[in-house]
Amino acid sequence: MERLECDRMLVAVLETGSFSKAAERLGISSAKASKLISRLESELGVQLIKRTTRALSPTEVGQAYFERIRALLEEFDDLDASVKNAAATPSGRLRISAPLSFGVVQLTSVLNEFALTYPEIQLEVNFSDRVVSLVDEGFDATLRIGTPADSSLIARRLCTARVVVVASPDYLKTHGTPVMPAELADHDCIIDTNFRDPYAWRFRLEGAPMTVAVKGRLRFSNAEASLRAAEYGLGIARVPSFIAGAALRDHRVTPLLAEHEGPPHGLFALYPPGRHLASKVRVLIDFLVERFPDPPEWDRGW
Repeated sequence: MERLECDRMLVAVLETGSFSKAAERLGISSAKASKLISRLESELGVQLIKRTTRALSPTEVGQAYFERIRALLEEFDDLDASVKNAAATPSGRLRISAPLSFGVVQLTSVLNEFALTYPEIQLEVNFSDRVVSLVDEGFDATLRIGTPADSSLIARRLCTARVVVVASPDYLKTHGTPVMPAELADHDCIIDTNFRDPYAWRFRLEGAPMTVAVKGRLRFSNAEASLRAAEYGLGIARVPSFIAGAALRDHRVTPLLAEHEGPPHGLFALYPPGRHLASKVRVLIDFLVERFPDPPEWDRGW
């Protein structure tokens, strides 16, 4: 391990350009730093660093050795960290953010199961439709629906997240069943104002995207409330399938215009990049991947 200490010191000296800064980085004295470099040069039988009173620089062989040993030390540290993470029991506080409706309807039961599986982890979960800043606000991970916009985060795709159009059998019996998207303009539509453009419902017609302008007297800023209104026969609703799945399986509502449904979104788990992923975050991501397969449970059986 003494040779490893010498190699780390060489890397630190050439990266910082100073014995004193390298010694500070590694938590030792400048005198010991100099001794470690001298010991390494003696063992290798070559001069690695040219020293003057004003500056230092690597020799040709020193530069070549530095480039190779730095890469080897990085591989060693990666291996060391991965073994320690695998062996350690995941523990500590784990802060998560998730969309409100998805979090309450689908994620809560999964996180309760996760908490039972990993009793050493303390869960702190924030349900909000606001896009949080993981790094600035101290979150370890977040779940988001749609294409992630923050390229600085690692995004792990979990499953699809569809948006479906539904109505109750009673409503369809009274008002008729639309067979083309454009017919929605003549129906009472229940508006979920959480959508970016709630009055423009998007579909595909013969492979091309199309938008239908809809109207309705009921407006809710919540998908569950919109679905309940549809179950009451008050109109046609457009909601995420993770909200409507159970009602569709129980035939409380009927899917409409499925052949014209727009491309599905994705459900993603995002976390900050880092050389070594904390074991508590790693086991969470693995757990979510297992619990949210594609197609998801809520899209089956209807």
